[in-house]
Amino acid sequence: MDELHRAIRLLYTGRSQKARRFRYALITFDAATILFFIFTAALPQTGWVTLVNAALGVVILLDLSARLWISEHRRRELLRVYTLADIVVVASLLFAPFFSGELAFLRILRGLRLIHSYHLIRDLRRESRFFRLHEGAVYAAVNLFVFVFVTTSFVFVMAFEDQTGPAAYIDALYFTVATLTTTGFGDITMTTPQGKLLSVFIMVVGVALFVQLARAIFQPSKVHYKCPDCGLTRHDPDAIHCKHCGAPLKIETEGTDSA
Repeated sequence: MDELHRAIRLLYTGRSQKARRFRYALITFDAATILFFIFTAALPQTGWVTLVNAALGVVILLDLSARLWISEHRRRELLRVYTLADIVVVASLLFAPFFSGELAFLRILRGLRLIHSYHLIRDLRRESRFFRLHEGAVYAAVNLFVFVFVTTSFVFVMAFEDQTGPAAYIDALYFTVATLTTTGFGDITMTTPQGKLLSVFIMVVGVALFVQLARAIFQPSKVHYKCPDCGLTRHDPDAIHCKHCGAPLKIETEGTDSA
């Protein structure tokens, strides 16, 4: 058992070529499942969709169990928002046959898989220097991406649930983006009090996220590196001393490896 534990830990945290390929495979799987849940949100729940959902639920559960097993701080790992989201998603996938009359409820739950984007970015940051250099812009883009598609799931359930198929989901996405950007074409509107409150929420939060993304793109890039003395976490990519306290920094650059 100890050998198995060590082998799995090396796959998730090691620096060998095998470990890197394994983590890239996980990154690809995470991205694929997020896209799959987006594209199948409005499709009828046929037999093959239910089967694929169950298979994905098993794989996500295995990955989640492995991460918790090798974690040195299991309680903290368990309480992370993307871990909690994955637990809910796994439950919605594996127990879908028992909720055949609650498809709207399940669509919202599966949309929570988008929250796993933050774990995906954490893995990419470790593996890619590009993501470390542009971390602020990447996180701002992910924040907006997650917000758009999670709220689209709510809009679809509230206004388009009686219309199945990709066209209805595109209408929900169209309404979400039009509301977020305050364009307000008026061809699709919410008529219920709940729908109007959701529209207000989309406008207020969405505009803030959009501005955050624009600021992250046009402001000079900073890298995430915690100063060992004062704890400042944002520095210029080529900084060798902390601007706040002057402590020496060892930020990873081209031609160097992190410790």
